[in-house]
Amino acid sequence: MIFRFALKIRVCDAVWAHRQSPNAFGAAASRWISRLAHLSLVTLVALGVCESRQVYAQSNSQQNNPVNTAAALNNVDNAKKPKSPKKPRKKLLPGAFVVAPLPIVSPAIGDGIIPVVGYIFPFSKNDKISPPSTVGAGGLITDNGTRGYFVGGQLFFDKNKYEVTSGYAHGNVNYNIYGAGYLGGTQNLKLPLVQTGEVFFAEALRRVWWQIFIGPRLTTGSSFITVGKISDPNIPPIPPDVGLHTNLRALGVRTVRDTRPNHFFPTAGSKFEFTADFYAQALGSKQTFQQYKLHFDKYMTVHKNQVLAVEGYVCDAAGDAPFYQKCIYGTSNELRGYTAGTYFDRHMFTAQAEYRLTLPKRIGLAGFAGVGYVRPGDSEFFTSSHFLPDIGGGPRFNLSKQYHVNLRADFARGVGSWTWSMGIGEAF
Repeated sequence: MIFRFALKIRVCDAVWAHRQSPNAFGAAASRWISRLAHLSLVTLVALGVCESRQVYAQSNSQQNNPVNTAAALNNVDNAKKPKSPKKPRKKLLPGAFVVAPLPIVSPAIGDGIIPVVGYIFPFSKNDKISPPSTVGAGGLITDNGTRGYFVGGQLFFDKNKYEVTSGYAHGNVNYNIYGAGYLGGTQNLKLPLVQTGEVFFAEALRRVWWQIFIGPRLTTGSSFITVGKISDPNIPPIPPDVGLHTNLRALGVRTVRDTRPNHFFPTAGSKFEFTADFYAQALGSKQTFQQYKLHFDKYMTVHKNQVLAVEGYVCDAAGDAPFYQKCIYGTSNELRGYTAGTYFDRHMFTAQAEYRLTLPKRIGLAGFAGVGYVRPGDSEFFTSSHFLPDIGGGPRFNLSKQYHVNLRADFARGVGSWTWSMGIGEAF
């Protein structure tokens, strides 16, 4: 679909969160005013006590003056009256905003920015079991002419019984493909393409038993692909989808078991996820094919502030799938170190591990390594020379103490390529 290359890439971001900091001049003035008020209060108390003693001495020889006595007593009462404590300021909203003008440096779609605004919040104040929900919107602008916008959200509610996810994207993406399979990616031939269109996605899951969620999903969209400006006559074969208006629609199912205590920065637990999407002409799709994806993530705290995360991923595309609906290496952080579109085919698997270290002052570090493989069909056996490893790492900055949402920057090295990317949240 449109944005299959752009939205699957965890592109570089530069993010800040809204926080208010006290003004230095205002704080200094406040301290001087406080000291002056304290000095005046002490002076009033001293004067009141002296005056009351004079009135009491005069009362032994003459009639008391009720006006002066009352004034002195009032001064003493006012001086001894304690100040009422300040009430804590109530938050206007229960969640946290994240505003992200994410810079992008991508060999696939160019250099630019992805402005994003998101809101993380509990769906119900009385629900202490469901994970926090998220809604957001953003855009995409790069120097190669890519433009687009997207909106979406993920809601958890009713004591983590239901999960609803939905999103919509529209725009045009300019990118390169390098030919199918491992050999296509190694020939260093690229074909520039321009893909315009839109896509809508929605799914609704319900918890059944043993923390397993299952439910239906819908994907529908349309696109039109043309060949971009060719600077080198040596190009890979042009896919049959180019030059055609394509409508794709699928019904699918998703199953997930998630035991992570924190979805944004897991320190324990695991996540198992399986999705199957069935595109069919009977549903209004131009082509009939199937997509199957399986994820498994495991998280372990090996020491204080140190987490080891491991992931396995398998992808399979069966039937008459267009090239952008096949398994694309380097997308969805599977694996970092490769430009999306360099390697893609019907079958793919990846495995990676990442070490995460949390440091003081909201700082963190991460190092990762992985290996993967793409192949066209079941008749081709795995060849060790065709394995595609990666290695890399980068710093982290905690944007939200409440939810531990990290801003990450990753530098990764693959076979004959390297990538630099930034993102909100961990890679997996």
